Amino acid sequence: MKVLIVGEGKHELGGALETLVRRLMDRDIQCDVEPVKRNDIHAHHGRGQGYFKKALRWVLEARRRNYDAVVLLIDEDGKAERVRELTQAQEDVSVTAMPRALGVAIRTFDAWMLADESTLGNVLGLKVGQQRKPESLTDPKAVFRKLLDCSVQQLDQAALYRDIMVQVDLALLSIRCPRGFAPFAGRVKRLSSTAADG
Repeated sequence: MKVLIVGEGKHELGGALETLVRRLMDRDIQCDVEPVKRNDIHAHHGRGQGYFKKALRWVLEARRRNYDAVVLLIDEDGKAERVRELTQAQEDVSVTAMPRALGVAIRTFDAWMLADESTLGNVLGLKVGQQRKPESLTDPKAVFRKLLDCSVQQLDQAALYRDIMVQVDLALLSIRCPRGFAPFAGRVKRLSSTAADG
């Protein structure tokens, strides 16, 4: 199965998002990873708001490049309309019926790094307490940086995020991040089962 993975930040694109998608799909996939913001990928014209159009443009790009599916993840960043726009783009088949898993990390992808304190502690080499409701944190990136400052780890943040995604308890991540991760994970898993059926 050939999958186009589209992400927003350098930490996601540094291997963490690809690792997560591979674990969720639980099958052999061939994939390419692209940044959501590219000068040659313009928003699809027509009805809908910015991220709705941007998501559909990536769906069309995946079809044009003969992928079997597209996975796209952006941060909510306190802008609730992004969830609505990506949900609409997930359900929209007016442009193409291309299989897709579109998601929004609440508030940011960084919150997902904080959901499993056992894995976080293992990766950072620290004793880490449970982070209360990671999706409700105002600045999860700053919380992670603060923990990183206490760590002896010499890896860059993108590599640490990838290492967390290798080990994270996916069931716990769904429980601790029910608004962003859980629906995204369900969509990615359905891609794998749809391809297996087809």
